Amino acid sequence: MTIRNVLSIAGSDPSGGAGIQADLKAFSARGTYGMAALTALTAQNTQGVTAIHALPPEFVRAQIEAIFADIRVDSVKIGMIANAQIARTVAELLETHAMGIPIVLDPVMVAKGGAPLLASDAGQAVIDRLLPLASVITPNLPEAAVLLGENEAKTRAEMASQATGLLQQGPGAVLIKGGHLASDDSPDVLVDVGGVTWFEGPRTTTRNTHGTGCTLSSAIAAELAKGRSMVEAVKLAKAYLAEAINAADTLSVGSGHGPVNHFVELWEDEVTRR
Repeated sequence: MTIRNVLSIAGSDPSGGAGIQADLKAFSARGTYGMAALTALTAQNTQGVTAIHALPPEFVRAQIEAIFADIRVDSVKIGMIANAQIARTVAELLETHAMGIPIVLDPVMVAKGGAPLLASDAGQAVIDRLLPLASVITPNLPEAAVLLGENEAKTRAEMASQATGLLQQGPGAVLIKGGHLASDDSPDVLVDVGGVTWFEGPRTTTRNTHGTGCTLSSAIAAELAKGRSMVEAVKLAKAYLAEAINAADTLSVGSGHGPVNHFVELWEDEVTRR
């Protein structure tokens, strides 16, 4: 069996912790070959985002078309979309080229430091055009609330209810991440046609959580590309992310919210020697 190919359609993070850079690291760490089509360039570091430059939709189109014209794509991860025009462009291309391919949509709306990453006119385009194409969407609690026009979930019951509400908007499955929940653990809930599945996880005390959403969704895309079921893909991805967060403090990157350690297994011996 050949190595699976996974395409990320997302924005760039020059600090390497989130966006395309995190996606490519996660794809590699999960044993797949990563590819990238950029939607936007950002100026950011571990302390925040200072500038965003959305790429012209026609250039986004050219990148994606170049990939599908030459390379087998086994799954797609969608991250930062930036604006409504790009959302519609990506949707048109995936409707043409990616039918039957697993698509993981991480509806990136706000950076860790609070900077908006999605134009105000883009939310409805994401809901109308991209959600119905997604095999699974992976919003955190604030993103789920925005997509539904509701208050942010505060309990597990509200998380499950909002996941069910989002499922009615067309995706194949909804994974709501509970990292923002006020609890000692960090539960995620998956809702699909098979029902409700909870994924438990301890909460790690660290400030280095930059790019956790990008990393989780990319790991899920990698596992789906390998033929895993949705439940198994989420389970494996969450376990991988937990290890990456646990080892985040072995890195020394910036003075703000640093990245997780994507290559914890590969670098384990190196860290031990030091």
